Amino acid sequence: MGFTDEHLIPLVDEGLGNSAYLLDLGDGRALAVDASRDLRTLHAAAGKRGLRVAYAADTHLHADFLSGAVQLGHDSGATVLASAAGRRAFDHTPLADGDEVDLGGLTLRALATPGHTDEHLSFLVLDGNRELGIFTGGSLIVNSAARTDLLGADRTEELTRAQYRSLKRLTTLPDATPVWPTHGAGSFCSAPPGTERTTTIGAEKQANPLLAVPDEDTFVRHLVASLGSYPAYFARLTEANRRGPAVLTSTPLLPELNASRLQALLANGGYVVDVRPAADYAAGHVPGSVSIPLRDQFATWLGWLLPGDAQIAFVTGAGQDLSEIVWQAYKIGYERLVGRLAGGIPAWLAAGNRQTTTRFVTAEHTSPSPYLDVRQEAEYAEGHVPGAVHLELGSLAAHATEAPEGAVVACGHGERAMTAASLLERAGRTDLTVLQGGPAHYAAAHGQTLAEGTTAGEGDPAKDSRQ
Repeated sequence: MGFTDEHLIPLVDEGLGNSAYLLDLGDGRALAVDASRDLRTLHAAAGKRGLRVAYAADTHLHADFLSGAVQLGHDSGATVLASAAGRRAFDHTPLADGDEVDLGGLTLRALATPGHTDEHLSFLVLDGNRELGIFTGGSLIVNSAARTDLLGADRTEELTRAQYRSLKRLTTLPDATPVWPTHGAGSFCSAPPGTERTTTIGAEKQANPLLAVPDEDTFVRHLVASLGSYPAYFARLTEANRRGPAVLTSTPLLPELNASRLQALLANGGYVVDVRPAADYAAGHVPGSVSIPLRDQFATWLGWLLPGDAQIAFVTGAGQDLSEIVWQAYKIGYERLVGRLAGGIPAWLAAGNRQTTTRFVTAEHTSPSPYLDVRQEAEYAEGHVPGAVHLELGSLAAHATEAPEGAVVACGHGERAMTAASLLERAGRTDLTVLQGGPAHYAAAHGQTLAEGTTAGEGDPAKDSRQ
């Protein structure tokens, strides 16, 4: 076939920072690579081009989302392609290093590239002997390589050395070979995030700092030093993907709940997640609810902050997309969704229940106070309010007693700070103010200059940067 860039359709999940791909095979069929369980965008792209997904390939056992490969096998009869070393417990075509699959004119060659995971494969697309591009998953990514600590601290060095060898192997491909990674900007599997999502072998040889290091030991030091914290749910999804996610025959729904059902859920240890914008939550919310605004990063924070077996009900605002809530939850394995509060907060109040408010103000309306910064370590190091207490949002619940009294809680804009305040309120704190803005706004309002770097004892030692 006459392959052009138009045959490759990147499908970007901005929230998780990943790219899935749909490769038009030129005959009405397509190959899907690293598709997530939320297949809405993929199905729309395939339908627009009149394509049937004939193959679904996964480069590795994903930790940050449930794979859509099993679902594609059900929906369109796709043949699932994956590493034999992954020991997946569902029907698939197991591939080892050097194995090839005839896609009908094009060839897919599996290359073992361990490092991000043990069983990681990259998939080289060939037209005869010509390299059309390579799907590198969590191996070579734009200006970096994916993290190597997902299997535990005791395996990190071993996997980092494997990642070094995998990258060296990939750089033997021709410089013009397009590189199509899965992980990219915003992904907690990246270390660190880049801005572009695709690249070429030659561009990486020129610009990737990990490929410029003089030896393997230096590579290990540099990559490991860039690793930061990652969401708690990552520890669960690798095994869930090995077993294979359950097939869904319809879009899950969110039944309407009355206020009494919501109260009963909270009383029995369930969670109420308020997905409205931070300002709406601040103006009045169900006591004990957790603020996680519905935005691109919703799944990340849901999976980081709530137990995997939690029963969850939602408080929504007018016009919010209920299917978006469901799919963001389902793609990371959160399926115990009890429903949503019918009528929202007005119905809650009409039933005679009280609400809680949270002070949410711009920097000009704050007084000099203890400052609690809940951003990631790399963000904090780039610039923070002098004397700030630093506790990453992901670890805040376990360190709630370390939050200073009367604190201004802040992140970069306000969303994560409101989530932090909701967690602290659940722990009994009622003396907090949330900053609508970031450290630069606060510092300017109080005649301060931002400090850089980190100081021992100022919070969680994670090193990463996300929204």
